[in-house]
Amino acid sequence: MFQPVIPSAGLVGWRFLQNTYDAQFEVFTKSTALQRDTDYFRENIGEVTLAEELVNDRRLLTVALGAFGLQDDIDNRFFVRKILEEGTTSDDALANRFADKRYRALSQAFGFGPGEFLKVGATSFVETIIDRFEAGSFELATGEENDAMRVALYAQRELPELAAGDTSVESKWFAIMGDPPLRQVFEMAFGLPSQIGQIDIDQQLGIFKDRARAVFGSDDPAQFVDGALREDLITKFMVREQLNSFGGGLSGGSIALTLLRGG
Repeated sequence: MFQPVIPSAGLVGWRFLQNTYDAQFEVFTKSTALQRDTDYFRENIGEVTLAEELVNDRRLLTVALGAFGLQDDIDNRFFVRKILEEGTTSDDALANRFADKRYRALSQAFGFGPGEFLKVGATSFVETIIDRFEAGSFELATGEENDAMRVALYAQRELPELAAGDTSVESKWFAIMGDPPLRQVFEMAFGLPSQIGQIDIDQQLGIFKDRARAVFGSDDPAQFVDGALREDLITKFMVREQLNSFGGGLSGGSIALTLLRGG
């Protein structure tokens, strides 16, 4: 399979990847292995009527989970089946109990849950899942070269939809904080340590909002509908990530303590 080309780490490598993305992605998606997976999904997913059938077909499940960045759950078939079967309409459904909203997105996309509309037969559904799977697979391949690039590509792809969503400022921040790659981008861009995930969730919300106001002038994630602001966010992430790789800056614990003291 074609391996994405990234000549260097940090901002220089990111700029190169952006400039060559379309060409590299086209070559990547034409690889035989990837096309076998997507062709199989396209030809067989329409026959699936139960979550059990999906999780029992490893090739279908590979595409389904990969489309939502959940490929690491490929062997957790019982868990994935519960996520799909319980749906998302009930507040206590399993998918709704996770901070990581990718599980909810997976369950909603397929519609196996009670009172939900099964979507697997729709052409638009199939192509949407395949598009997501191809993009996610490219990101994973990029991550084998440089994990920061994988995270940045994910944020570039996922943040616009979240930012444009018809939800409150707080709901959007909770979605960001519950999505591991997005959270990583914002934490790094804001100069926050990963240890803040250990404090009260409402305190975390306040910290993210305060940092957003300080850095971007607004605490509303809707501002990242603007492509220039998204690129600014990712640039800050890439620069800080590269600096951290050199071992500079305060320790995570000392930064967390400063934040909690209001410094």
